[in-house]
Amino acid sequence: MTRHHHNLKEEINAYSNRLQKCIDIVFPEFNSLFKSKYGPVYMDILRTFGSAEKIANTDIRTLRKCFETEGPGRRISLTAEQLKEAAKNSIGINSIADEIQIKHLVDQIELINEQIDEIDKKIEEFSVQTNSPIISIPGISHFSGTSILSEIGDIRNYTKASQIIKLAGVAPYEYGSSQYRAQHLSITKKGSKYLRKTLYQIITPVINHNEVFKQYYDLKCSQGKGHRCAQGHCVRKLLRIIYHLLSTGQDFDLALIR
Repeated sequence: MTRHHHNLKEEINAYSNRLQKCIDIVFPEFNSLFKSKYGPVYMDILRTFGSAEKIANTDIRTLRKCFETEGPGRRISLTAEQLKEAAKNSIGINSIADEIQIKHLVDQIELINEQIDEIDKKIEEFSVQTNSPIISIPGISHFSGTSILSEIGDIRNYTKASQIIKLAGVAPYEYGSSQYRAQHLSITKKGSKYLRKTLYQIITPVINHNEVFKQYYDLKCSQGKGHRCAQGHCVRKLLRIIYHLLSTGQDFDLALIR
């Protein structure tokens, strides 16, 4: 389920990129009218009209209906009148093909979001039942924790943390010769791409919610490491902690890693 979640997210990213390309053609000013994209009003307008020309030529009462439905994400500062005026002055090009694509892409994105919500509920149920100690680490959610657990598998298959680090493909790639030793090493990127992706997605909140990780990140930056490299050091530190928690069944305790 966690891999399916990752794959659906990639599909949404692909559909969203295609959607933005279409918007740039038919109504390039559209995104600047909203503080955030993909909200209910944003998507309703795209699905209903699909272009600046359609918005400019529609009756204002019809346009207001997209703003009337109550619910999360419905309260925005933009008004139907402002949208109609922007559409009239748009430099967008009328394209029936792009209008149809926009409506279909909006439907696809919303359908996939519903599927992700369904999967996430099941993943959270599983996570609560499992009650893994890694969920006790601040910054790790039910989804990310379950994703890590599913990729690692049975912890008894490992005898040391370095094996999990290798599985994630975040071990430093050694490069050198008898006369040269690389100073800035990339990671191997071998093993589970899903595990690696999850780890890099959660490492920022883990750093932000844990003083020890924040100090470790700052230390690596002060040693001349770049942002991504410093994150990699924190990821490996996190995996060593995860290995210990899963091996011992002990919950995360910040005081024990100081």
